Amino acid sequence: MYEELKRILDGGRRMVFFGGAGVSTESGIPDFRSEKGLYQAQNRYGVAPEYLLSEECLRSEPITFFEYFRENLMPQDAKPNKAHIALAMLEQQGKLSAVITQNVDGLHQDAGSKNVLELHGSAKDNRCMRCQSRYARDFFLKDENWINGIPACPKCGGTVRPWVVLYGESLDPTCIQRSVEAIADADVLIVGGTSLAVWPAARFLDYFGGDKLVLINRGPTAMDHRAHLVIREPIGEVLGACMGL
Repeated sequence: MYEELKRILDGGRRMVFFGGAGVSTESGIPDFRSEKGLYQAQNRYGVAPEYLLSEECLRSEPITFFEYFRENLMPQDAKPNKAHIALAMLEQQGKLSAVITQNVDGLHQDAGSKNVLELHGSAKDNRCMRCQSRYARDFFLKDENWINGIPACPKCGGTVRPWVVLYGESLDPTCIQRSVEAIADADVLIVGGTSLAVWPAARFLDYFGGDKLVLINRGPTAMDHRAHLVIREPIGEVLGACMGL
């Protein structure tokens, strides 16, 4: 299987990568939709992680929201893994035209990727809900910026929230359009670290009319039957091996 994937990577000219939480789990960022993530949320907070990462929770229980977000989506020691590095290499070689990600950790950019379409926003982009002042990720990591469990804007005292798409909020239509256009123009679409079970992941594949669809995920996906190649192994190991990492 690795040999076939390497042939595809060598021959691709307008490849696009579409990734989910499984791309970052090898960097130590938990998948809150996994069985372990669901258990952790229910056991500690008594609610589903979808609520903890919702606009409703931010509005009505901000201390709980920020505690969960800081612990699970902003780990201080997360570094790009071989999947992130391999994709950046493919872009530098002129083979990969875009990375479309459902993750908010910014690890693709840390690895060197330039054209990254972040469907759910970025935890590295944070804004005051009152005055719209913007702050980098490091703002959240400094305890002096937190007042009573909530990050506060030093300019106006408003709440500083991560500029990510929470449950109950809409995706950026411009990002959706750019993602659809990239997929429609791709000759190879590589999907990794996602089961394609939730919107808009599965819908996006409907726009792909290129040569080869490759699915790399530890478990089965909703689109396995459409793929030219299916690999059920950790994506970092797979892409790392194909790129000589």
